[in-house]
Amino acid sequence: MKKLLIFLIGLSLQLKAQEVDTLISKTAVEHHFFNPKKYQSYIVPVAFVTYGLISLGDNPIRDLDLSTKAELTEDHPRFAAHVDDYLEFAPLIAVYGLDIAGIKGKNSVIDQTAMVLITSGITTAMVSTLKSHTNRLRPDGSAYSSFPSGHTATAFAAAELLHQEFKGQSPWYGYTGYAVAMTTGILRMYNNKHWLSDVVAGAGFGMLSTKLTYLIYPYLKHFLTSSQQQFTLVPMYQNGTLGVNFSYKPRK
Repeated sequence: MKKLLIFLIGLSLQLKAQEVDTLISKTAVEHHFFNPKKYQSYIVPVAFVTYGLISLGDNPIRDLDLSTKAELTEDHPRFAAHVDDYLEFAPLIAVYGLDIAGIKGKNSVIDQTAMVLITSGITTAMVSTLKSHTNRLRPDGSAYSSFPSGHTATAFAAAELLHQEFKGQSPWYGYTGYAVAMTTGILRMYNNKHWLSDVVAGAGFGMLSTKLTYLIYPYLKHFLTSSQQQFTLVPMYQNGTLGVNFSYKPRK
């Protein structure tokens, strides 16, 4: 009887401890996902995206696109500097440049690279889908793929990653990245390839892509490295296309 009583008390304490652990875990998850302060940083990119989407209608924002394009054409009719084709990658190059220089980022180079790939996938999916569905004519009339600006999205996605990785060292790394990304967007307008709202939306989608990556990557990494799964990630080249072959299966 005494042994049974001791066993029941021990079992009760163990179950209570498990309840406490569950409550702590639940509270941590709720704090992570439902902490209002955590989502304040989404206000700017969401506002940019909203601005761009509104411009797809007939309204003052669209009128501003037309008037801005007219002013740029009038002031710089022969402008042709396609450095924006390369400048969009400058913030990303800066990330690896700082790594090589020994300046410690928030994550390892491997994790940074994984997040770059994920961000690129999200950005490409967003931009490509919208380009094909909105069919907005470019200012120079060259194609119906103006909205949003892919160059600007790529530049701001990289600038946001630069900021996230090295803001602990100095916020000026991020500010410089944003300045370069902004310059990329301005050059897209000067080169008559995009409207103002295309650029604003592109900036929003780029920053949003990186923020989403930082939100989901810790859970994705935990899932892939869990002892319950086995996964492989192998580079592949087929029919002139470079890609990655990914597969996973539960461990027995």
